[in-house]
Amino acid sequence: MRQRPWLFLLPTLVLMSISAFIPLMAVINYSLHTIFAGSTPEFVGLQNYADVMGDAQFRGALLRQLTFSLLALLIEIPLGVGIALCMPRKGGAVGLSLVLLGIPLLIPYNVVGIVWRLFTQSDIGVIPRFLAVFGYDYNVSLDATDAFMTILLVDVWHWTPLVVLLAYAGLQAIPQTFYQAAEVDGASAWKTFRYVTLPKLRSVLTLGLLIRFMDSFKVYSEPLLLTGGGPGNATTFMSLFVARKAEAYELGYAGASSIIYLYVVIVMSYILFQFINRSPEERRA
Repeated sequence: MRQRPWLFLLPTLVLMSISAFIPLMAVINYSLHTIFAGSTPEFVGLQNYADVMGDAQFRGALLRQLTFSLLALLIEIPLGVGIALCMPRKGGAVGLSLVLLGIPLLIPYNVVGIVWRLFTQSDIGVIPRFLAVFGYDYNVSLDATDAFMTILLVDVWHWTPLVVLLAYAGLQAIPQTFYQAAEVDGASAWKTFRYVTLPKLRSVLTLGLLIRFMDSFKVYSEPLLLTGGGPGNATTFMSLFVARKAEAYELGYAGASSIIYLYVVIVMSYILFQFINRSPEERRA
């Protein structure tokens, strides 16, 4: 009787498994062959993987992706928690705040890319005109740093609200008795946050961190529409790199890149999960 709920979920789980398993097997099959337009597939074993690992462009895209993802986490997680702490807990302002936070999350990726492309246009863009007031010559099309930091800014604007909503839900679930006990003990605001709020938020922050890390590895539409992966390869992240190889019909190479890409995401997510869930004593050991 206790297993009955799983019977209702079983059809959906089976369909989801099949829909994920078949494309994965196809990609693995491609990765073991040399496939070009108009040619017969030739089995090459792990040669594509060796070619990918030896490709300086692939390593550059992977390094840029890791840098981008880690910077996004370092900004979005603390910023999201800080905004959640400042939000009202009661009254009509709560509903308004939640609605406003949900707006960026509802905007499709391609629309975000197009809107921010208008914001960064050198002749009519808001950002270049604003920075020109401070004497900074902003050019997302020619300056690699400007392009990279703009994509990072877009990601922070688009996805920090998700962290805010998760942190806010976690804050609402913390019983007030913990704060009352801390106040009786004379704990400062910082100690209350460190020893009461932060430990109670660990589960939701772990979820938010893993979701944002994995999702940041899928960034595609924004750099494609905003910078085209340039200038040079400054904003050619992993998803854009693999997509261009597939568009060139280098399916064997693209398949091997995709599998390595997937492996990196799984390993990094596991490392982050293990680190977050270690106790402070284990981290110091």
